[in-house]
Amino acid sequence: MKNINLIEDNINNLTGLWKTVTAPFLAYHTNDLLEHTKIENSGWPNKLWTRKDISKNDVIEISKIIKANPTVSFPYWDIYETKSNELLEANGFTLKTEQVAMALKLDEKFTLQNHLSFKRVVTEQDAKIWADLYPHAFGYVISKEILIQNYNNVHFYLVSLDNQPIGTFMLFQTQNTIGIHGLGVIPEMRRKGFAEEIMKYALNLSIDLNADYAQLQASAMGKDIYTRLGFEDLFVIKNYVLQINSES
Repeated sequence: MKNINLIEDNINNLTGLWKTVTAPFLAYHTNDLLEHTKIENSGWPNKLWTRKDISKNDVIEISKIIKANPTVSFPYWDIYETKSNELLEANGFTLKTEQVAMALKLDEKFTLQNHLSFKRVVTEQDAKIWADLYPHAFGYVISKEILIQNYNNVHFYLVSLDNQPIGTFMLFQTQNTIGIHGLGVIPEMRRKGFAEEIMKYALNLSIDLNADYAQLQASAMGKDIYTRLGFEDLFVIKNYVLQINSES
């Protein structure tokens, strides 16, 4: 049986990160049912989510908001065992990506190979390097302004090999949980063991920050690495986008 607290901690850390980074831009909005974030000129974190299972009426409200904000996607937490995501699919939403939410109990530090160097981003120059690198790894933009406004709330790290930036990650802490987000390596540096080395470094940092658990949301590309390091699967996140031209 899945650990309900770990599931809640995973969602709380992820949505807490979205709310935190958008707060300086007054770009977090909420009502009784839904929460959403949207930053102009950034591909992230333009999200709309809810803390409960969705009904047919909820889908109408979700559609209304996304039609007014077409770059916003809807992450569906597949934890309800009701197949309510089928309501989305019946109303013009299509599945864009899937991720697996995962957790790891932190105890012993990992040994590093020391091929890479790590630098926390605290200057505008490094924020620009990080923001320029990120889309090569992920295919969407996180604006440098997000980093500049959130140095104190989020730990952004630039990863280099022989003084050449090759990767990114960020840490966000909620209570005794560290969320590891945006961990990526540019395509030409993949399949060399660097992503695993970066994750080990991030986990060691998490232990230094006195966290009990590390949490993340894995793509298909990264999941095998995280499983090998001891992460356990919690639930699937289905990321939906609305086809604006559909008859919904």
